[in-house]
Amino acid sequence: MRDGFIKTAVMTPKIKVADCVYNAGQICQELEAALAAGAKIIVFPELSVTGYTCGDLFWQETLLEAAREGLLKVMESTKGQEALVFAGLPWEKDGKLYNAAAVLWDGKLLGLVPKRFLPNYSEFYEARHFTPGNEKPDMVEFHGKQVPFGSKLLFSCPDMPGLCVAAEICEDLWAPNPPSTNHALAGATVIANLSASDEATGKDIYRRRLVESQSARLVCGYLYASAGDGESTTDLVFGGHNLIAENGTLLKESPRFTNEPAFAELDIRRLLAERRRMTTFVPAKDEEYRVIPFRLTPGPTELTRYFDPAPFVPSGREDREHRCEEILSIQAMGLKKRLEHTGCQSAVVGISGGLDSTLALLVTARAFDLQKIPREKITAVTMPGFGTTDRTYFNACELTRRLGATLREVSIRDAVNIHFRDIGHDPQARDVTYENSQARERTQILMDIANQSGGLVIGTGDMSELALGWATYNGDHMSMYGVNASVPKTLVRHLVRYYADTCKDEKLASVLADVLDTPVSPELLPPKDGEISQKTEDLVGPYELHDFFLYYVLRFGFDPGKLFRVAKLAFAGVYTADTILKWLKTFYRRFFAQQFKRSCLPDGPKVGSVAVSPRGDLRMPSDACAQIWLERLENM
Repeated sequence: MRDGFIKTAVMTPKIKVADCVYNAGQICQELEAALAAGAKIIVFPELSVTGYTCGDLFWQETLLEAAREGLLKVMESTKGQEALVFAGLPWEKDGKLYNAAAVLWDGKLLGLVPKRFLPNYSEFYEARHFTPGNEKPDMVEFHGKQVPFGSKLLFSCPDMPGLCVAAEICEDLWAPNPPSTNHALAGATVIANLSASDEATGKDIYRRRLVESQSARLVCGYLYASAGDGESTTDLVFGGHNLIAENGTLLKESPRFTNEPAFAELDIRRLLAERRRMTTFVPAKDEEYRVIPFRLTPGPTELTRYFDPAPFVPSGREDREHRCEEILSIQAMGLKKRLEHTGCQSAVVGISGGLDSTLALLVTARAFDLQKIPREKITAVTMPGFGTTDRTYFNACELTRRLGATLREVSIRDAVNIHFRDIGHDPQARDVTYENSQARERTQILMDIANQSGGLVIGTGDMSELALGWATYNGDHMSMYGVNASVPKTLVRHLVRYYADTCKDEKLASVLADVLDTPVSPELLPPKDGEISQKTEDLVGPYELHDFFLYYVLRFGFDPGKLFRVAKLAFAGVYTADTILKWLKTFYRRFFAQQFKRSCLPDGPKVGSVAVSPRGDLRMPSDACAQIWLERLENM
C-alpha cells in the first residue's frame, strides 16, 4: 500500500456446474492462494458459487439454498483476512432472482451488487431467469444481518486515500452505458467485473480492448475475472480469460484455457493524479450511492509490475518503427506549416555531427520535400570550434552532401578569440564563459545567415536538454522553430536509427550509424588526442535515467520517494541505488533551476504526452523552489 500501490488478483476456480459445495471449496482454495500472494482485492467470476450455465436449475430452491450455504463458507474463510473479495451467486429478493456479486471482508457480507444489463441474445438467455438489478440500494437480510443491495455501492478504504472499489457484472461492460461509468464519476478508482464470457474466435481481442478502453475512459483500475473450463457445458466453452488494466494499459493477462489467476499492483495515486490533471473528468455527486467502508492495515506492497526503463520508446520493433514514422511526420508537418505561413523558401541548420542536429536536418529535408522546395535551399552550417573533432566534422559534411542540402562552413575560432579579447577573458580559462561564448557565436552566425537568405533558423535542442537546462541561454537555446523540442534524447537515437534503416541509401545510412556511435557532447572543450574530451552524460548523468525521471514526474506527478523506488526496479542490474539517487537529485536541482530557459522557448511541435513548452504542458513558474522535493530524498 506504500506509494499508492495495492496488489490485486483475478481468479478462476475450477468449478462443477451446480455443485455449490465443491465450488465454494474451490473458491476458498483459490482465495487462500491469493491471500498468500499478498492480494488485497480479489475477484472471482460471475455466478461462481453455482456456475453460470445452470440454466433452468436456477429456479430450483435446492440450488439457491446451496448457493447461500456456499457463500457462507466463503464468507467464513475471509474472517481475519484483510482483503476485499468479490464472488458471484444467484440471489432471490422480493420473489425475483438476481445475478449478484457478493462483496466480502473479514467474515462479513458488506453488500450485494446486482447485474444491471442482462444479455438475452445469441447463446445467452439470462432474462429467462434473472431480473435487472436496481441501482439505488435497498436492504436484504442474510443470517440475521441487513445487507445493502443495489448497483450503486462504493467500497471505500479510509486507510488508503483514494482507494474506492465498485462492481459491475459481465454484460454491464458491453452495454452502451456501463454502470462503471457512474461508479467512476461517483468516486470509484477500481472496478471489479465478475464475468462469465464464453469463447469464440476473436472474442478475446474484443474483450481485451473493452477492458483496456474502459479503464482508460474512466481513469481507473479494472479487474476482470472470467469463468473457466469447469464452466464449459452443452454448446459453450469458457476460457478463464482474466485481465487487469490500469488507465488504458493492460498490466496482466492470463492465458486462456488454463484457469490461471492474474496478479498485478494497481497504482491508486497515479490514477488520482491523472484525474486531477484531466479537466474533462468531472466527478458527479450522486446521492443514491451508498459508501461502505472497509479497513486495510497499511504496509509494504512488493512490486511485481513492470516499469519500462525507456518509457518514451516502444519496446516492440513494429510499434517502435510506427512511432518513429509518426513522430518524424509530426515534426516535418509542423515545420512545413511554419514555412508555408511565413513564405520562407529556405532554412538554416547548424550541423555538428551530433544526434540532435542530425535529426533536425533530416526533419528539415522531409519538410522541404513536403513543400516541394528543393533541398539545396537548406543551408547546413558547420562551425568548427575549439572542441570540434575530425569525426564529427566529417559526419556533418557528409550528411549534408548525402541529403542534398547546401553545405557552408564558418569557423568560429577567430571570432571567439576576438570576443575573448574584447571582454577580457583568458582563453586558457576553460570555464562557462569559454564554452558559452562559442555557443552564442554559433547562434549569431545562424541567425545572420538566415537573414541573408530570408530563411528560418531551425532549432536542434531536444526535450531532455531543455528539462535539464543543458542549453546555452540565447545560444543553442534559441531558434525560429525547434523541431526537436518535445523529443527526449532516448527517442532521438531511435528516430535517427529508423531513418538509417529506411532511407535506402547505404552511404547515408553509414554516416548515420557513425553519428549514433559518437558520444553525446557539445564539443566546447579541446579534444584529447583527437578524441572528444567532453561527454555530456559524465557531467549531467545518463540520459536514460533523466528521461525516466522526466516521464514519471511530468506525466504522473510521482513524488521523489516513489520515483526512486520504481527507478531502482526499472534499472536493477544497470545502476546502483546510490547512482540513481545521485542523478535523481541532480535532475530535481536542474529541472527547477532552469525553468527560466523553458519559459521563453521558441515554438516547436508537440509529439507526445510529455512536453515542456510554457504554452502547453508545463506552466511552471521560473522561480519555483525544489527544496521540498530534495528533502524527500535526504533519507533514502
